[in-house]
Amino acid sequence: MERVPQPLRRLAGRGLHLYFRLRRGMTLGARAAVLSEAGEVLLVRHTYTPGWHLPGGGVEPNETLVDAIAKELREEANIALTGPAVLHGVFLNRHVSDRDHVAVFVVRAFTQTAVKQPDREIAEARFFPLSALPDKTTPGTRRRLAEIIDAMPPPAEW
Repeated sequence: MERVPQPLRRLAGRGLHLYFRLRRGMTLGARAAVLSEAGEVLLVRHTYTPGWHLPGGGVEPNETLVDAIAKELREEANIALTGPAVLHGVFLNRHVSDRDHVAVFVVRAFTQTAVKQPDREIAEARFFPLSALPDKTTPGTRRRLAEIIDAMPPPAEW
């Protein structure tokens, strides 16, 4: 059997990678439960969807999950990590699509460089007592917080 030349193997590998990316595309997001020492959680209200959510967003190509969550926290709430973002779980979010996954992190070490002012994406970013979440906190956000606070294992789906 004849050996396949290295350049041809590389080209075939790239072709397979492109095929699987197009054929089996998946979206990946990262969210964070930012918990203060005072027993509060950071929630954001977007301009384009109702309810209060954990801050976060999509993971871009060539970006790690931790880089993505650090970026989203800076952009959405002027939060800077001063310690590790600890992975709580990765969830299949069928509410969006059958290929959407969300990684949720717990952040306990952070600083807020300034109060977040409303912009085109974020209408409001505020800390709320865990015992008094706003009425319009989304069900998924409530479930993730209950899991984290009660140290429950996360389910596979959002």
